[in-house]
Amino acid sequence: MKSKIFAIGDIHGCAAKLSLLLKRLPFDPARDTLVFLGDYLDRGPQVKEALEQICRLRREGVHIVPLMGNHEYLLLEYHKTGDQALLPYLRGLGLGNTLESYGGASLAQLTSLAFLPPEHRAFLDSLLPYWETEEYIFVHAGLRHDQPLAEQDISDLCEIREPFLNAEIDYGKQVIFGHSSFATPLVTPYRIGIDTGAVYGNLLTAVELPGLRFYHAA
Repeated sequence: MKSKIFAIGDIHGCAAKLSLLLKRLPFDPARDTLVFLGDYLDRGPQVKEALEQICRLRREGVHIVPLMGNHEYLLLEYHKTGDQALLPYLRGLGLGNTLESYGGASLAQLTSLAFLPPEHRAFLDSLLPYWETEEYIFVHAGLRHDQPLAEQDISDLCEIREPFLNAEIDYGKQVIFGHSSFATPLVTPYRIGIDTGAVYGNLLTAVELPGLRFYHAA
């Protein structure tokens, strides 16, 4: 049998939904790949537990491809630069829920990320800006249509909405993305969007490729 790819949308600390979704996937760990489209952190109540589930998969030898979302990108930028101008944005993104998940860590620990277990810190350091296969491009937010993939700015890959959402453009491969939430998965000839707003009380969604089958957890 040919290998499959299962891509999972924005988790945002919804560890219970992630656990249920993983149980529902017809996933063969010896052959298949799990792609996480980013935004593991913030807003939801169980960030630590969600990261632990993903790290456990990696420890067990599952082939996972974890992408960087805008929430991880901004946190790591603050960690690297200490730029105080980023703090209001981080707070607005629900960083407080992440800190609470790790036992009520303080903002003062953000520059060192000392509140993160070493394995969770290593996971964040391993996040990719995108992942490309023969048929697909996996990315958190989207692409700019007038730039080659290798030259895309990471802030766009993690944060773009327009013009990516408005333009039905052939990128040469179908783009699988999260970041912008829809009530149900978005499927067009050029794009598949699978952020279905799990943290807002909606479904956590995965897509199986190339079969284009969707799986959900409420």
